[in-house]
Amino acid sequence: MSHPRPSRPTLLLVLALTALWACSSDEPKPVEQVFSDVQFDLTVPPETPVGAEIFLKGPTATFGGTDGRGLEMVYQGGRQFSLKARLPKNTAFTYSVLMTAPTAQVALDAQGAPEADHTVTARENEETVTLTVERFGAEGGQTGARTVFIVQVPDITPVGAKVWLSGNQPELGNWNGAEVELYQAVDNAYAGAVTFAASTGLEFKVTRGSWDTVEKSETGAEVANHTFTTGGGFERVPVAVKGWADLSTPPPPPPLTGDVRYLRNVVPQDSSLKPRDVIIWLPPGYEADTTRRYPVLYMHDGQNLMDVSTAFAGEWNVDETAQALVESGKVEPLIIVGIYNTSDRIAEYTPVPFPPEYPDAGRADVYGQFLIQELKPRIDAEFRTKPEAQFTGLAGSSLGGLVSMSLGLKHPDVFTRLGVVSPSVWWADREIVSEVNALTAKPALRIWEDIGTHEGSGSQAETVADAQALRDALVAKGWVLDDDLQYTVVEGGQHNEAAWSARFGDLLRFLYPVKQ
Repeated sequence: MSHPRPSRPTLLLVLALTALWACSSDEPKPVEQVFSDVQFDLTVPPETPVGAEIFLKGPTATFGGTDGRGLEMVYQGGRQFSLKARLPKNTAFTYSVLMTAPTAQVALDAQGAPEADHTVTARENEETVTLTVERFGAEGGQTGARTVFIVQVPDITPVGAKVWLSGNQPELGNWNGAEVELYQAVDNAYAGAVTFAASTGLEFKVTRGSWDTVEKSETGAEVANHTFTTGGGFERVPVAVKGWADLSTPPPPPPLTGDVRYLRNVVPQDSSLKPRDVIIWLPPGYEADTTRRYPVLYMHDGQNLMDVSTAFAGEWNVDETAQALVESGKVEPLIIVGIYNTSDRIAEYTPVPFPPEYPDAGRADVYGQFLIQELKPRIDAEFRTKPEAQFTGLAGSSLGGLVSMSLGLKHPDVFTRLGVVSPSVWWADREIVSEVNALTAKPALRIWEDIGTHEGSGSQAETVADAQALRDALVAKGWVLDDDLQYTVVEGGQHNEAAWSARFGDLLRFLYPVKQ
């Protein structure tokens, strides 16, 4: 039996529907990314000062423009600085490498002439630009004789020690024991520059100020004089000190106070966050009473809190302070968790980007999700905590104070006690103040906020005026001074770990008072 042939209109309709279905089933073409994330990695000369501020600066707004500061590079250790910038693809950018502090200098080539400008044109979604500066010097260049001494000192050298050269030439003091004072340079070195005539024969030694503290071998034996004959141009003289006359054995590291534990190499699920260590301080009696549970204070910049050997510029003495206050009954026994920072500290501790200088900032919410969804559940599982929000706090200084304030406002169901120490209110034109102003209801947060009167000056410095603006915004939303908001101005207070250590005890007493 034969089947009837479909009519022409029916056939056309079937073909049209088939074509439409085929079009709709096609995979959507991916949208081409118009920007590239460019990683700039810079190797600086060994005599670069340890506190150097390095910028990439160019004529376009992306690189700071004619009046801007440029893009600031972050010191990564050794001789490495880096930054990540988001650049439009297929656009050529010209820039130069500048040092703005401790003195203003430009990048020079091997002959001492100002280095030619660099050009970058990004074409891929992610790219890396590797840079090396031969040396830094005056804007007009630097030629002629210049002998730079690069001195590596042993680990037993006291922190902040002054290191000198003494030797056989008038420029070296004719062996007076301390003539040329060296400055601290990158890569744990000391450095200094001296000008000699060509073909000058040098003999010299390194001291810490006198012959009683002259360099020795690792075993304390005498070492021969260092020798060098100058060539009349720019030259580096590397020196390695193995020991000191007055320091025969390494000083023991300062002990940690109390029961301190570690979680090593904690790897966040989000691959954009770097692994980090976590340090945990447990209160006195934690092991003796195995039924008691404790409130928890989470703190940023964990390596700076308790262990001077890992601290950037001194520690907060959190372990000693908490131990004394808990043992004396002035603070409720609590657990303190310190989360180490990473080289992405600026990105992780800021709630919004701040272009053009910080285009990759604004990842505080991602960092916060790591704390809330991964780290806190692990701490609650492995230690006897009181996991409820009413017992959980968050604290930090500078950008750490900023991220504590921001995450506390967004997650009052997790954190209710905030330590906002020397907060970077200036970030993104006081964006944190706008966060407070946008609140439709006052969350139940107990907030400590403080600021020192000597924390710096300028558009990016933590100032009393900025802190007061945050305080006033909180009061306008219902917080009550000296009740659930403690605001403190520290006369003479500076922006450093020593200053924060001095008032950490007051912060603990306010956030974790002993229950009456």
